Amino acid sequence: MAKKTVASLQKGEGRTYSKVIKMERSPKTGAYVFKEEMVPNDAVQALLK
Repeated sequence: MAKKTVASLQKGEGRTYSKVIKMERSPKTGAYVFKEEMVPNDAVQALLK
């Protein structure tokens, strides 16, 4: 299923989005949690601040 998603992002509008993976610490357990989001290329820097 991932191949189909990646293939669809290679055409047309898909190139205007980037996958951002942020590592955050969980407030409950203190363990690290990874959050993945698809964001427009213009908003990547704002999301990482």
